[in-house]
Amino acid sequence: MTLESSPDHADVLSLLEPLDAGLEPALASLRARLARDAQLTHTLDVAYRVMDSPVGKLLLAATDRGIVRVAFEVENHAEVLQRLSDTISPRILQAPARLDGAARQLEEYFGGTRTEFDLTVDFRLSRGFRLNVLQHLPRIAYGRTESYAEVALAAGSPNAVRAVGTACATNPLPVIIPCHRVVKSDGSFGGYLGGPEAKRALLTMEAAA
Repeated sequence: MTLESSPDHADVLSLLEPLDAGLEPALASLRARLARDAQLTHTLDVAYRVMDSPVGKLLLAATDRGIVRVAFEVENHAEVLQRLSDTISPRILQAPARLDGAARQLEEYFGGTRTEFDLTVDFRLSRGFRLNVLQHLPRIAYGRTESYAEVALAAGSPNAVRAVGTACATNPLPVIIPCHRVVKSDGSFGGYLGGPEAKRALLTMEAAA
């Protein structure tokens, strides 16, 4: 079953979501088989899973091009899935195995054994100057920060400081694309998609390594 073939998108999402609350193994096996069948028949465009982390539950989503979305719980995962359906494809299925590699690298990062990610990324949700900003962010070393002004300069538009803030606030791949390493010129944290406590936790973890 795919979302596209269902008569009611919301009903399918409500069917898939409870697995994270602990469905029986038989249902888990059925969903895995559905995911495999969907991939084999090229009817699965977006696979997703939810994982625990020190900054709350994270939704991971991937296309055949790579990981396309990481979402904090405060963003409302159901709404994030709906936007992915609207912008990429309604053929979405919870398929955890497709995101095993990304989940493992995130676990290593949060465990302090990984300082950079080696993942194929699908940047289709960003374009223009925002994409320029996101492509620069992985160059900010683990444990270091840059100001919004420094990032604007590095992204090719030194006067676009506010636009850098917007690019970070709309980053579809937080943590993996480390917008948490961008701070104000006075050293204060500034805003963050996952909330100020999440940004503080990530920066504190990296600084302590």
